Amino acid sequence: MAVPITALVPAKTDSSGVLVPQGKPVRTNVLGSLALALPTITGVATAAAVGSLLPAIAGAVVGAVAMFAPKIANQWERAVVLKWGRYDGMRGPGVFFVVPGVHTVAAWIDQRTVTSPFAAEQTLTSDAVPVNVDAVLFWTVYDPEKAALEVQDYTQAVSWASQTALRDIIGRTSLTELLRGRLHIEKELQALIDERTTPWGVTVHSVEMRDVVIPASLQDAMSREAQAAREKQARIILGEAEVEIARLFEKAAEAYQANPTALQLRQMNILYEGLKQKGGMMVVPSTMVESMGPAGIMAATALAAQQQRPPAPPALPATTGEAPADDATRVVDDFKLFGDGEG
Repeated sequence: MAVPITALVPAKTDSSGVLVPQGKPVRTNVLGSLALALPTITGVATAAAVGSLLPAIAGAVVGAVAMFAPKIANQWERAVVLKWGRYDGMRGPGVFFVVPGVHTVAAWIDQRTVTSPFAAEQTLTSDAVPVNVDAVLFWTVYDPEKAALEVQDYTQAVSWASQTALRDIIGRTSLTELLRGRLHIEKELQALIDERTTPWGVTVHSVEMRDVVIPASLQDAMSREAQAAREKQARIILGEAEVEIARLFEKAAEAYQANPTALQLRQMNILYEGLKQKGGMMVVPSTMVESMGPAGIMAATALAAQQQRPPAPPALPATTGEAPADDATRVVDDFKLFGDGEG
């Protein structure tokens, strides 16, 4: 048999500011059911034995009164007990007893961590930009006595304190700070809410901002501004690279001025890199031709042409029975021919 236990559930305030009574939660109490059943059954049995209704009536009255004496508080709950309307103490967790008609359980306080979502809609920042901000509050009742006696409905009070604190923070923060400094704003918001709820026995663990919504027109403007900033940064980086390259060229010029041979080798390398591309054409200044000489130009051109030529297929083995000459022998013969031609 489930017995409803009276608990203090204050009225809620709707969006129009009107107090709306809320339904009371039903708490099951097995000990209260036993306290009602045992005297009643005993009275009925006694009445049947003596043939009178008085024992049955007395047993029912005693059971009806005794059913309100035992209470059971869950592990995470604390019961606020009043005696003749004055605070008598906290009870729980576990089983405890009260005197019906003398003691009253005014409230059952849940001491678990509570998550409360709250929001601020169309709130102006310090630079007059309307934003919608959604956040989540994590809080706990650390003093059940204050939560029951100092405020009518601590859950609703925490909710309203969170919303007003969020609007206060947004009103003195610019849009840029709101978007970039969310961690700082969350800490500041937590400190402000905790300061307001501490007298009610409530402590705030953390505040997390879930979303910040700005107008669509402002989103397009901010996107264009960010793109322009990125292009500006890219051009600055390119200019710095040009300056660094110019400095390196200056150092290279000093080194080539002191060593003309190194300059000629560099010129030949530049010419080779330009000519080795297929279908490429390179315009060579006359001063470069004079410094390298015709032999250097022809050597670079021949080397580039050789790089473009496809590799020759492997030579077939000789059918006359003679062993092919190796690379070293072929190089020696070439040098001999070169010497004979000069002679």
